Amino acid sequence: MLILGIESSCDETAAAVVEDGRRVLSNVVASQVEEHKLYGGVVPEIASRRHSEAIVGVVNEALEQAGVTIDDIEAIAVTYAPGLIGALLVGVNFAKGLSFAANKPLVPVHHLRGHIASNFISTENLEPPFLCLVVSGGHSHIIEVRSYTDLHIIGRTRDDAAGEAFDKAARAMGMPYPGGIMMDKIAEEGNPEAYKLPIPKVAGAPLDFSFSGLKTAVINTIHNAEQRGEEINVKDLSASYRKAVVDCLTKNFMLAAEQTGMKKLVIAGGVSANSLLRRELEKQCEERGYEFYRPELKYCGDNAAMIASQGYYEYLNGNIAGLDLNACAQRSIDLG
Repeated sequence: MLILGIESSCDETAAAVVEDGRRVLSNVVASQVEEHKLYGGVVPEIASRRHSEAIVGVVNEALEQAGVTIDDIEAIAVTYAPGLIGALLVGVNFAKGLSFAANKPLVPVHHLRGHIASNFISTENLEPPFLCLVVSGGHSHIIEVRSYTDLHIIGRTRDDAAGEAFDKAARAMGMPYPGGIMMDKIAEEGNPEAYKLPIPKVAGAPLDFSFSGLKTAVINTIHNAEQRGEEINVKDLSASYRKAVVDCLTKNFMLAAEQTGMKKLVIAGGVSANSLLRRELEKQCEERGYEFYRPELKYCGDNAAMIASQGYYEYLNGNIAGLDLNACAQRSIDLG
């Protein structure tokens, strides 16, 4: 079964064709990163305009690369939530129009469910149930994946997401957007024990995350050094900060595995590309005898292959939308 996936939740316009939820025939991404670098982050209005300009060409290229036409496609999957509302509306409205014109079923896909599905296209034999740590620029969740479409949140961030915390701290250190990627590279050359930073905890909710205090601590470290006329070692501070974030993510994820009895662990989302997080989880899972799965790096960021993959399972579950489908800036993953 061929699914055309469309993704436009932030600053990537993407389209892909995936067969039976696993085999990627094409995956086209038009990124806006270079333009948003000028502003130090994503400008929603600019993102929406660029999606409008790019989406027709991106979808046509995805079909061409897959060697198919719209007549060969059996359903159209589109990200409808969560994300930047203007950006989402471009993808949703285009998908609705294409669905109507081509007489194809329209399948709504939750963006975070798509990120989890990136593992299905990276590992052919991975099947639920499993425990998933979803970490991205806007979200940090521990999710019990009971089936392809039955997901339950057991831990979440109370404030900043891990990716947001990386980007904001990186910006404070003078790194260009997207800072989290650059920090990961710089941190490889630093001493993670050079700066003592707090490992945040949430009272009464041991599986929840909180990164705002950690972010504030690193900003205060920079400001205090400036006031004393001292020079910050960016490599060491990057390594120390990255370690603090990863320690928090890893600790809670391992605790969740112990509490649920799950022995199959998965990561997903943009921050799943973080090199220290991947190494540390692989090490800890090996020590405990857990299975550990992670998406290929090319599927960690926003892309449409993951949307088409999850769209396949949503379609099989009967999740078909009408032409009244609307975009939604915020929606819990367990609501579908």
